Amino acid sequence: MAHLRYKTQGTCSFWIDVDVNDDGNIGDVRFTGGCDGNTKGICSLVRGMKASEVKKRLKGILCGKKSTSCPDQLAHALEKMGY
Repeated sequence: MAHLRYKTQGTCSFWIDVDVNDDGNIGDVRFTGGCDGNTKGICSLVRGMKASEVKKRLKGILCGKKSTSCPDQLAHALEKMGY
């Protein structure tokens, strides 16, 4: 199991804790800060998915006029983990 605590940039959330198991599936994701319902929804939806697929689907999603979003930052965290 790999774990990363990722410091977000440009979002209302400021940390993402993500666990990926040895098969490359997301075990758990926790956002600190951000829109509570939205981040809980993201976590619920991606749990059990392949990290590489989550990264592919979420990378580039923007929040309003910001250059990133919480889903995009999760994709960056997974990229940092090598997915």
